Amino acid sequence: MQVDELLKPFPIKEFHPFPRALMGPGSHELIGPEALKMGFKKTLVMTSGLRGTDIVHKIVESMKYHGLEVVVYDKVESNPKDYNVMDAVGLYQQNHCDSFVSIGGGSSHDACKGARVSVAHDGRNVNEFEGFNKSENPANPPHIAVSTTAGTGSETSWAYVITDTTTDPDNPHKYVAFDDASVTSLAIDDPVLYYDCPIDFTAQCGFDVLAHASEPYVSRLNFEPSLGNALHAVKLTSQHLRQAVWNGQDLAGREGMMYAQYIAAQAFNSGGLGIIHSISHAVSAFYDTHHGLNNAVALPRVWAFNMPACYGRFADIAEAMGVDTRGMTRPQAADAALAASIRLLRDVGIPERFADVTQSSYSKNRLGQGPTKYYENSPAIIGDAADVDRITNHVLGDACTPGNPKECTFETVRPVVEHSINGDLDDLLT
Repeated sequence: MQVDELLKPFPIKEFHPFPRALMGPGSHELIGPEALKMGFKKTLVMTSGLRGTDIVHKIVESMKYHGLEVVVYDKVESNPKDYNVMDAVGLYQQNHCDSFVSIGGGSSHDACKGARVSVAHDGRNVNEFEGFNKSENPANPPHIAVSTTAGTGSETSWAYVITDTTTDPDNPHKYVAFDDASVTSLAIDDPVLYYDCPIDFTAQCGFDVLAHASEPYVSRLNFEPSLGNALHAVKLTSQHLRQAVWNGQDLAGREGMMYAQYIAAQAFNSGGLGIIHSISHAVSAFYDTHHGLNNAVALPRVWAFNMPACYGRFADIAEAMGVDTRGMTRPQAADAALAASIRLLRDVGIPERFADVTQSSYSKNRLGQGPTKYYENSPAIIGDAADVDRITNHVLGDACTPGNPKECTFETVRPVVEHSINGDLDDLLT
């Protein structure tokens, strides 16, 4: 079922599956026994390498201790590329593996989900599966996803995001594939694994959570089973993100964000997303910037854009963020939610516009280092009229855009994109 079909005014809405999950401190130590119970014998581990930590080494050695054979692919990039997926598929086939484990954040999980779908179709290119339930063989290899960040919730959702590098280098394409067959077999969320996550990366992943939580709450899908999780994830993020960022060894903060990211993903899994994500996908397609950072920069602008369509929902978000809305009208409370989001963004130290993002501004930035000539020629986000136009056009073609609560056209969305790149957040508060 396509998104445009879901949005037509008829009563049937689709609830997508979740995997089984193990959650809490120490849960990653169960991966060996769990893999054996699931019939794993020779496993391909997909990861970015998580350099500077021993997480991958510990998990791989634990799997070997339990008698599993392990092959490691540790070259997954931020904003995973189609060639990351296909290189892993080749390694899987060459070594006659029978299962997958992904270790990391959304990039590792998404690349692994794409690889599983490709393997199930005899190694067809992952780009062939862009869209909604494009896979034809639901029986793909089993997959355990071990999360090391509190961000995407990819370990529990039916979505995976891939950058297609085969397109025109002047018009790169990042897409979302939604596929029930890509849902993992087991999710493992252990907040202890988040302790090594850098400060800036923790903050940016946290805003990915806030985007995942707020967008289904205001989505035009208006899917009732998603609304409670969405609002509670907003509350948890507001309560725990600052502590997780500034005291990364604080278990309560890390565990709070673990639950926030997990239930936020379960909210958007059936409740939909909007143009916070569409802008994020577009900017990272052109500049390879971190998804959570992109969401953080876009979020206040998109909230301001969408408020006239659903002031009441944003007033609820204000209350969830701890704002005392007594005595406020619903529009006033919605404005308070916007102010609270900007306060949170500033408190955790995220750049306030895309023009402020540079090579040295955060640890995961890859400006000028990507796989295409466009990235190599773009060591800084340009933000001129042509740049705004091409990013806006990418937004309008994104699979998340139809769920946005306010209708999106080139004329209405372009100012949002332009302000995200060059505008001052204080303008939104006046």
